[in-house]
Amino acid sequence: MAVVVAVVLAFAVTVLAVGRPPGLAAAAGVDPSQQSAPQTRTYYIAADEVPWNYAPDGKNDITGAAFDAVASKYTAAGPARIGTTYVKSLYREYTDATFTTLTPRPPAWEHLGDLGPVIRAVVGDKVRIVFKNNLTLADHKVSIHMHGLKYDKGSEGAPYSDGTTATQQGDDAVAPGKIYTYDYTVPERAGPGPMDPSSVMWMYHSHTDEVADVYSGLVGPVIVTRAGMARPDGTPVDVDRELIANFEVSDENKSSYLDKNMATLTAAPAKDDAEFEESNKMHSINGYVFGNQPLGTTAGEGMTVKVGQRVRWYLMGMGNEVDLHTPHWHGNTVVANGMRTDVVSLLPAQMVVADMTPDNPGRWLFHCHVADHIEAGMLTRYQVVP
Repeated sequence: MAVVVAVVLAFAVTVLAVGRPPGLAAAAGVDPSQQSAPQTRTYYIAADEVPWNYAPDGKNDITGAAFDAVASKYTAAGPARIGTTYVKSLYREYTDATFTTLTPRPPAWEHLGDLGPVIRAVVGDKVRIVFKNNLTLADHKVSIHMHGLKYDKGSEGAPYSDGTTATQQGDDAVAPGKIYTYDYTVPERAGPGPMDPSSVMWMYHSHTDEVADVYSGLVGPVIVTRAGMARPDGTPVDVDRELIANFEVSDENKSSYLDKNMATLTAAPAKDDAEFEESNKMHSINGYVFGNQPLGTTAGEGMTVKVGQRVRWYLMGMGNEVDLHTPHWHGNTVVANGMRTDVVSLLPAQMVVADMTPDNPGRWLFHCHVADHIEAGMLTRYQVVP
């Protein structure tokens, strides 16, 4: 009988170990004093109107040369072309509810580009976003719609016939100059699943006029870490560096600011001119084309990491039917969905997490592998230093 009991117990332990979600084994070895305790994390975020340059270096940083004829279709400014600088509305973080001082973006997040601030949470937390609409276009109402986290109808941020009362509709369309507070909880179903690593990615975006709002730039990332696997700041304990990349053909023709962006043209073409429309489709990664994303020089800056670091990549896509993306890393490999690879697939509003332990130093290409997107500039670089 003792032998039978021992065998049964051994089998039970094996089943529990095999069935344990990735990361839970590591959690047992995490110092409780260094773990995050459940808390309310408050963010002050505004929708601001800003000029955004998709190619601030003024050249093709992938080739190290001036833009060629193909690239110039998207980058050259002129009497009938906008060029690379567009007025956009972007989510930006402030230090408090006065919305007078922007929260500085640290070097580790320089690569975020036109994405909004990272909303970070741990399973068991609550998240509050105090949101202000600072936009100047007449009656330009916008919102925050959250993916993944749990919310009630008063924090959904999307106007449609949902049977709610007027008191539950203030979230749907925040008018210029107004402030609205969105509240969320982070239950288990908002965090990593059984086959996920210790943290997962969600996103937030405006859903008042979703197509125009997203193309105007109102998109941001969310990272949720498994309970017991987070440092006090919410970052996963088994990760040394996090990088975020949004692959999107940003169609400025459908932005709320097309008229404003065309206002300075001295020989403005018809809006439906095919070549003009194509010139306004910016094939970008975090709002940068042709490698103009900040690379950094040392580990922890821009897109620069260190050999042996545990690097977690959070990837997302947005856009239209042309936004079928295949991000590819040169020089190193990742593990995504439990499989070793150097290419993953993204559809619009899809999110993928990939882990890398770089062993190959150098400056490496990171790009969408769709041929048309390569020609149009959907390429950037990451750097691995010894």
